[in-house]
Amino acid sequence: MRLVEILIPKSKRDAVEGALEDEGIDYTLIQEESRDEPSVVITFPLPMDAVESVLDEIRDTGIDEDSYTVIVEAETVISKQFDELEQQYGQNTPRISREELQAQAKDLTPSFSTYLVMTVMSVVVATAGLLLDSPAVVVGSMVIAPLIGPALGASVGTVIDDRALFRRGIKLQAIGLGAGVLTAALFAFAVRRTGLVSPMLDLYAISEIRGRLTPDLLSLVIALGAGVAGAWTLTAGTSAALVGVMIAAALVPPLGVAGIGVAWGEPGIALAAGLLVLVNILTINIASLVVLWYKGYRPESWSEENEARLATTRRVVTLVVAVVALSAFLGGVTYDTYRTGAYEEDVHDDITEVVESPQYADLTLVDVEVEYSDPIPPRQPERIVVTVAYPIGTDPPPVVDALEALDSVRAESALHLPTGPLVEARTPDVVVDYTPRGE
Repeated sequence: MRLVEILIPKSKRDAVEGALEDEGIDYTLIQEESRDEPSVVITFPLPMDAVESVLDEIRDTGIDEDSYTVIVEAETVISKQFDELEQQYGQNTPRISREELQAQAKDLTPSFSTYLVMTVMSVVVATAGLLLDSPAVVVGSMVIAPLIGPALGASVGTVIDDRALFRRGIKLQAIGLGAGVLTAALFAFAVRRTGLVSPMLDLYAISEIRGRLTPDLLSLVIALGAGVAGAWTLTAGTSAALVGVMIAAALVPPLGVAGIGVAWGEPGIALAAGLLVLVNILTINIASLVVLWYKGYRPESWSEENEARLATTRRVVTLVVAVVALSAFLGGVTYDTYRTGAYEEDVHDDITEVVESPQYADLTLVDVEVEYSDPIPPRQPERIVVTVAYPIGTDPPPVVDALEALDSVRAESALHLPTGPLVEARTPDVVVDYTPRGE
């Protein structure tokens, strides 16, 4: 529920009263004596879904769009007419008014200095959490990231044709991403030089970093969900704080990984994480644009609506083309995941069949692990580590030759790699780890 207060010229009083009475809206009038022009303040309650349409009707009477208007949330309205009004507008898609949407989008973005400081600090915390391989610290960095405001602000500015809001949203997103990568790189470089982490630290062994190096098409689902949830929450007039964490989850950790890759001189890490950031931010913008347009947000005037429709269409098409182009990498990663998964399954099944054969009846298969030389696609297996158990006090039969002879182990035949000057298929080494067991 909303309580609306509008200052109108006294000459428009009859027209405004007529519009409100036609809608069956309770209202009160107060004479305004502090202005040179005779004016009245009219106050009336409305269901949230009715605010935009009723304000449009009032402005059709000749009230200036920039007239003094206050919209506040009301806890309770006790009125038979208001109950009927709620039923009348209850079938509409629940959403706040265009004016409230614009105000909330502006409120979500703090001042530039606050935005920059909070972005820098969130990336610093995320980078520290990544190097410590601490999921809790990485999650904490998302809570303080102020990235939801610019992303939604740019979309709101597009659909309601607020060019200043759109430009501010785009500018802050670009500054936030650039400052994030630079901050992460400088912080990671300082940490490395001062010896706060081991000089022998293997970035590929850190799970929190490794998880951002092979982004597949599921990453689009995460960004899409964040964008839809953010825009939907904004239009519903509810708190966007939790959704802001979701949007930060899609952006802040990859920014930290990209900066770490720069500091460690690992272009593959920086490129993979950077592509993930770009795909996520573009997808979030697309999703929020589509949701806002679906919810029916348009500029007030017809001419502005046509202009906003064209601008929205152009921006959506541009973003979709960019996402599709960048998604070629994600598609490659997805295929690589499928390819290596199928390879590992075949290897495991064939090794199990060999170890469980009568020739090796004394052996028990414990584990099969495929190790890759590079976590960035296209991945090739470097070693296959087979752990088997044998009875204490006996000599385990050699099984390495039998495993190496398996067709499924051969990478060039099983992995279907596009071999060439950049990719050379090779057969992985098979290592058998014998573990004694008690009977």
